[in-house]
Amino acid sequence: MALAFSSSSVIHGSLSSSSSYEQQQPKVSQMGNTQPMDRSRIPLKAMNFTQRSLAMKPLVPLAATIVAPEVEEKAETDDYEKLAKELTNASPLKIMDKALEKFGSEIAIAFSGAEDVALLEYAHLTGRPFRVFSLDTGRLNPETYQLFDAVEKHYGIRIEYMFPDAVEVQALVRNKGLYSFYEDGHQECCRIRKVRPLRRALKGLRAWITGQRKDQSPGTRSEIPIVQVDPSFEGLDGGVGSLVKWNPVANVDGNDIWNFLRAMNVPVNSLHSQGYVSIGCEPCTRAVLPGQHEREGRWWWEDSRAKECGLHKANIKDESMNGNGNGAVHANGSAAVADIFDTNDIVSLSRPGIENLLKLENRRKPWLVVLYAPWCRFFQGIILMIFFSHFVPAMEGSYVELAEKLASSGVKVAKFRGDGEQKAFAQKELQLGSFPTILFFPRHTSQPIKYPSEKRDVDSLLAFVNALRLIMKLRLIFEIKDL
Repeated sequence: MALAFSSSSVIHGSLSSSSSYEQQQPKVSQMGNTQPMDRSRIPLKAMNFTQRSLAMKPLVPLAATIVAPEVEEKAETDDYEKLAKELTNASPLKIMDKALEKFGSEIAIAFSGAEDVALLEYAHLTGRPFRVFSLDTGRLNPETYQLFDAVEKHYGIRIEYMFPDAVEVQALVRNKGLYSFYEDGHQECCRIRKVRPLRRALKGLRAWITGQRKDQSPGTRSEIPIVQVDPSFEGLDGGVGSLVKWNPVANVDGNDIWNFLRAMNVPVNSLHSQGYVSIGCEPCTRAVLPGQHEREGRWWWEDSRAKECGLHKANIKDESMNGNGNGAVHANGSAAVADIFDTNDIVSLSRPGIENLLKLENRRKPWLVVLYAPWCRFFQGIILMIFFSHFVPAMEGSYVELAEKLASSGVKVAKFRGDGEQKAFAQKELQLGSFPTILFFPRHTSQPIKYPSEKRDVDSLLAFVNALRLIMKLRLIFEIKDL
């Protein structure tokens, strides 16, 4: 497995000090100045490429060793909290240069095949050699593999790929199937395919660089620092505090990242042009709708809060605490919010009420029930766009209007809150996949029918109800004839 260097990374010296560098360089704006750093005017110290020179420590054993400059030994007294504060207003380019200068060959960029290609561009612009690794889970999109190839050619590097343990993957798939994460959550699969390979990779490093941004996931990434002692993983020396984690774009807005990528004309994942923003494994990633947060395209069948695969699990706060200071937090991690669908045309079902509805085989009237969570973004604001041509109201307004139209039609409209303590029941008995889930309970059968579409406008929902009522009526006629 080869090491990743930028095509311009043949070096003949190193910076004498970061202070002399800063005195000679113009101030770099947060996203503006993207020119490579001019090292011709920087005092250099003589390099010693003897056997004592520090060799690159590979993430996995290599057939050949590439010799790199000696790296100044890390002081045990480094105060990374203080350094993070000092770099708060620094540009990503300056932060990247600081990280590469400090750790040399013992730091690597974690590349996921999404917009974090910006990290590679910043590293390239510093003029320093840099290493890149990526986790190949075996279930990435074809477009992501194509980007890996394009990036290697663009920068003249070789990405250090890490793979999951074949025996562990085999055991998981044989025991639970290819898509078990849809039923019992993504954590087990991510632990095998991502977290453990990452742990192996980081054991060969003293620091790593990620593309985390505060605006990516307000629930889990809003407080990430520029640099920190990694709270979850161990580095080369082992033990707590042996690994440093750099987040150069933590304070950068996602729109600014994309302006930078366009300006620099670097390769990007073609899935971005298809509505994908945050990109992971193929079965667990989908395009997001207008108005949805980018992380809602990941593991969409789960609660909206803990959108982390385990690589950055320390971002998730203790669920007994409310990081926003806005009041109590439910068991699903969402802050207490007011209930919705507040109208006399919609019946609010309790757990016993929905259980009784499930047991009935002959109902007086058909029922339409929405399984909901009031904190879910699908119920807030204008978020749906049908055929990319016109907006429709959010789910709450559509469902209330539908209830009004069905009030005199003989169809009972109801709601059941399926988050928190009721989620496990709703998943097992009510086909809950993600919020909202809509069920139609026919008059003469106990098994509810799940609404299959993501179109939640009034006309689509009404067409669904009317079609099922007609089918059930015809079915009853034929059953009578058979008698």
